[in-house]
Amino acid sequence: MSFIWSLLIGALIGAVAGAITKKGGSMGWIANIVAGIVGSWVGHGLFGAWGPSLAGMALIPSILGAAIVVVVVSFVLSKNQ
Repeated sequence: MSFIWSLLIGALIGAVAGAITKKGGSMGWIANIVAGIVGSWVGHGLFGAWGPSLAGMALIPSILGAAIVVVVVSFVLSKNQ
């Protein structure tokens, strides 16, 4: 059950990061989940684990990390086109 909870929170974090950066509109749910989980890892590495936490992910650093991931991925994909 905790795996499903982590996927749901990862999707929420990825969706929020996409909305903040205005670059996540074309991202699907799988991309939101990946951006949220990878962004959580990046955010924890860069900013530490502070603030409110759900499913083992500190929300504020996770959203910041996911925003970084979304911006970098959209930049790389736009360069390839």
